[in-house]
Amino acid sequence: MTATIDVPAASEKTETLCEIRNVSHDFAMPNGSRLRVLEDINVAIKPSEVVALLGPSGCGKSTILRILAGLIHPTQGEVLYHGQKVRGLTPGIAIVFQSFALYPWMTVTQNVEAVLQAAGLPLDERRSVAERAIRTVGLAGFEEAYPRELSGGMKQRLGIARALSINPECLFMDEPFSHVDALTAEGLRAEVIDLWEPRDSNPSSILMVSHDIKEVVYMADRIIVLASNPGRVRTIVENKLPRPRDQRSRESEALVDYLHEIITGAEMPDIPVSAVARASRIEVLPRTDTSDVIGLLEYLDAKNGVDDIFEVAAATGREFGHIMATTKAAEILDLVDTPKQDIVLTAQGRRFVRAEAGERKAIWREQLLKLRLFQDVYAMLQQRPDHGANGDLVREMIIMALPRENYEDMFDTLVQWARFGNLFAYEDVADWLSLQEG
Repeated sequence: MTATIDVPAASEKTETLCEIRNVSHDFAMPNGSRLRVLEDINVAIKPSEVVALLGPSGCGKSTILRILAGLIHPTQGEVLYHGQKVRGLTPGIAIVFQSFALYPWMTVTQNVEAVLQAAGLPLDERRSVAERAIRTVGLAGFEEAYPRELSGGMKQRLGIARALSINPECLFMDEPFSHVDALTAEGLRAEVIDLWEPRDSNPSSILMVSHDIKEVVYMADRIIVLASNPGRVRTIVENKLPRPRDQRSRESEALVDYLHEIITGAEMPDIPVSAVARASRIEVLPRTDTSDVIGLLEYLDAKNGVDDIFEVAAATGREFGHIMATTKAAEILDLVDTPKQDIVLTAQGRRFVRAEAGERKAIWREQLLKLRLFQDVYAMLQQRPDHGANGDLVREMIIMALPRENYEDMFDTLVQWARFGNLFAYEDVADWLSLQEG
């Protein structure tokens, strides 16, 4: 007997293994309001395919995966497995998490046996099933090692072994290679595809969450591109490249460029925003450190003030989504412009990057005070007798203006940017924001 999950025989299989229909989802906010994070999502996983969820940070990729797995019950819509509505955990599914999610006090073998015990496998069979799974992922010889003794790649192999040990029909992977180095990630991707390809064994299909465009082009048969605020399906791209795939082939690079254009065209539209429109609304602040923005400006200055966004990502070794968020932050501050796929230093950006440290802070402060959110907070603090306010008051302002955004991330970014520009001071313990004279 082996560790299996009861699933319909091949002849009984429906057209889809698992799916969500017309799913929308809200998160509860501290003030009692609801934040919509997903809007009318339809995703179906068919037999013998690899599906990728691709999109910018905060578009709800991981939330969709968790709803499909039954870990989150959606506000609206339904989850189905082989055409039957699911209540609770979805059967036939195992998940590999990006953070490994291992038990540090357990050995490699014990980590795998723990899920077999939860799946109800008899004691006398757990060891043989665990050994087979460990051997499958190349960890033979490390059965008695603890997670602290393993490299990042080995930890993720252990996570994959644990997921495969219960013989899942669908393997879900939530950014599984984001915490390992590039070379290890490349090897793991190939190994996962090798494990999936045999048609006479599970997993039949894989659903992966990723923000790495090259990764999904290499692995996926269907790429579901998501938009954000709230998360929704923008388009679905069929990947018909034959396997095994060469990431350096002209066809592969063309598909990567096409997906880049879809995402950048929506996230950084080449449409100027009028001064009236900019002043009439509060801007969404990308979750980006000031050091990242400064690094981008200095890089562009070394490139004569302009470079292609994909070249920037490749040259700096940073993940594309991170570069895009940093670029949006610099663009909000009017330090760069983004015609087509280029990032171009503005006159203000050149002035900033060539200034001394003190003058940089003054320019940054000057640019912050052109943004509606910083203007509103500044005006509110000026009107208070002590020129200070509890952080929750500012968070409430963000929630009221941008109910669909992550208000904590927005608040943290506001504080970090304002501190650099000597605009606001913030006492973390007291959660107190106050004016700071430049």
